[in-house]
Amino acid sequence: MVEPMNTHTNDGSAVVESSTRWLNGDEQRTWRAFLSASRALLDTLDRELQRDAGMPHAYYEILVRLSEAPARTLRMSDLAEATSSSRSRLSHAVARLEESGWVRREDCPTDRRGQLAVLTDLGFQVLADAAPGHVEGVRTHLFDQLTPEQVRQLRTISEAMLNHLDP
Repeated sequence: MVEPMNTHTNDGSAVVESSTRWLNGDEQRTWRAFLSASRALLDTLDRELQRDAGMPHAYYEILVRLSEAPARTLRMSDLAEATSSSRSRLSHAVARLEESGWVRREDCPTDRRGQLAVLTDLGFQVLADAAPGHVEGVRTHLFDQLTPEQVRQLRTISEAMLNHLDP
């Protein structure tokens, strides 16, 4: 958003009443390019996963997190945090993954209120089948478009943002 026009008092004098740190033109173009590129990349990867593996990117991320966990198991609350998902949204997604036989829920043996999400053998196989195409999409749409120096810069920028937003 660019800085608003001056407002005028009854006598016609200009008054700017804003402590907002407006983006300059270069920052505005950078912000919009970042926003558009991020959305386009995630939308493209999601469409490809839907087409090739029959699942949205959010489900793929759940399967990945479970595949990397000890015994392919995570507490639902930890899985929600790892996927930046609300508990209710994750619960709905896991219910859909259960219907497909890719994930099962178990009661947590150390906490009666807690539940565990467990990646099934079928879910692991579905993930293993989907991964090569997804990784190729990430490579094609992101890394192949950047120089090695830009990849390093992107990592540095992303880590700086994460350190600020999620220390």
